[in-house]
Amino acid sequence: MSKVIDKFVNYIKYDTKSDPNSNTFPSTNKQFNLANLLVKELKEIGLKDASLDEFGYVFATLPSNMEKEVPTIGFIAHMDTAPDMSGENVAPKFVKNYNGEDIILNEEKNIILSPKDFPDLKNYIGKNLITTDGTTLLGADDKAGIAEIMTALEYLSNNPEIKHGTIKVAFTPDEEVGQGADKFDVEKFGADFAYTVDGGPIGELEYENFNAAGAKITVNGRNVHPGSAKNKMINSMLVAMELNSMLPVCEKPEYTDNYEGFYHLIDFKGEVEKTTLNYIIRDHDKDKFLAKKDRIKKITDYLNDKYGNNTVNLQLKDQYFNMKEKIEPVMHIVNTAKKAMEELEITPDIKPIRGGTDGARLSYMGLPTPNLFTGGHNFHGKFEYIPTESMEKAVEVIIKIVNLNSK
Repeated sequence: MSKVIDKFVNYIKYDTKSDPNSNTFPSTNKQFNLANLLVKELKEIGLKDASLDEFGYVFATLPSNMEKEVPTIGFIAHMDTAPDMSGENVAPKFVKNYNGEDIILNEEKNIILSPKDFPDLKNYIGKNLITTDGTTLLGADDKAGIAEIMTALEYLSNNPEIKHGTIKVAFTPDEEVGQGADKFDVEKFGADFAYTVDGGPIGELEYENFNAAGAKITVNGRNVHPGSAKNKMINSMLVAMELNSMLPVCEKPEYTDNYEGFYHLIDFKGEVEKTTLNYIIRDHDKDKFLAKKDRIKKITDYLNDKYGNNTVNLQLKDQYFNMKEKIEPVMHIVNTAKKAMEELEITPDIKPIRGGTDGARLSYMGLPTPNLFTGGHNFHGKFEYIPTESMEKAVEVIIKIVNLNSK
């Protein structure tokens, strides 16, 4: 196996699942285990200033080996894995020279990775894949990104004849629970711009993402014996269902793609007296995003007018914004990544992220940060897989970007 695969297989042994219900930062202490390993490895390959802070951020510098001044470039990946599924005891399976047929991940549980369900598999006939064993996620999001950055840094450090400017690297905690950039010290990082290596299939290059908000709604009902409930009972669950029915049916995740936004009901808990709903609201277009938030406010007002004040309480909170606004003034960093891929005979797939990224938050904190592919597919679940060739190409892209930035 190549170095990037060796590193990846080692990193996924570490359970780094983050916890959205934690009050600590990072949200899980076990993320420090991988962080400490990365600091050790960074120092071993020559990044002597590698350090780990109290919040779980790993920072390091590969100094310039040029006399000419060029922009300081950064590469960033996150250490945590999604809380949706176990990242403990990951047992990767290796599929050599994939034949285009079903892959049995777990015979005992009849878990099958099939091109009938995941047609992209057909793009990798003849390639080598790493899959799960059907009981955990794989962790390519984003330990593949970490392995790719580490491999590129090691190559550059071991080949000083390759000229480069100052390169900064950061590995962050808690991206999967939306707080990966909360305590990121942009000034300490010291890069002029950066790339997150946190995307999906080979060729992905992203500098647009959703504007995002969260809506927590509490519906207060009135419970009365059903035998004498006429004109007295307010069933909070039914009011909550009424609220949901007033949102546009076509603006749900299962009916949208590309630049189409949505309302997504992610949690519903209810009894007659009290029901809570949690939505995420997403749109790439800022005006449409504002309109979506306004719609849910108007629905709340309507239901309070219908059933009485304070029947429906809405807490609406912005989460992050589309980084396009911050990237467009420095589009050369996207063009450099695009050129790097093209020179390596990779077709760039420039498209909006239908989600968020640490890069969005960092861009608004003063560090423009578009997103590069890792090569992975089906993140966050048991059907996750990654072609080894895509990982190797990701390493080449990082090195090529560094090379182009040094000219």
